Amino acid sequence: MKLIVGLGNHGSQYEVTRHNAGWIALDQLIDKYGYTQQKNEHNSIIYFSTINNEKVLFVKPQTYMNNSGITIQAIMHYYKIDIKDLVVLHDEKDFPIGKNQFKMNGSAAGHNGIKSLIQYLGTQNFNRYRIGIGQPEEGWQIIDWVLSKFKPAELESIISNSKQIANFVNDWTIGVTFQNIMNKYNA
Repeated sequence: MKLIVGLGNHGSQYEVTRHNAGWIALDQLIDKYGYTQQKNEHNSIIYFSTINNEKVLFVKPQTYMNNSGITIQAIMHYYKIDIKDLVVLHDEKDFPIGKNQFKMNGSAAGHNGIKSLIQYLGTQNFNRYRIGIGQPEEGWQIIDWVLSKFKPAELESIISNSKQIANFVNDWTIGVTFQNIMNKYNA
């Protein structure tokens, strides 16, 4: 079983904000692969899918960004999902719009959603897909920046790039290693 988590905040006021880049990317994967069932459980919305005979859970935590780890820990425990079978899609302020990267592990680098995951999972060794949202423009505080809405061209870039990497799910479910996914899609 594979677990693909998009980090974000629930509520219409956050729908197309920079901090919701993970949800925006996850929506592209759900659109491509579909789902057979949707459940609200473990403080999340879970979309159940089967890809190449592998069960895949697409998850949107509903705990707000800073408490994402609570939800993911509960889901991983309940469904007995190994840490190597987790990928977290999240915004990355240190990358410009259009730069995205798969990564196998690392610190939170100030990202509160990742901090929460590290805290509750007890490790920073989990797979990620980092989505560039750019540095705050002059005069912006970081919190205001990540909660600001994407400009239309920026949003289109996030959606387009997410569609371009969507085949990683197909690769991953047929046994391609995450290292090889990084080599293929980060090029």
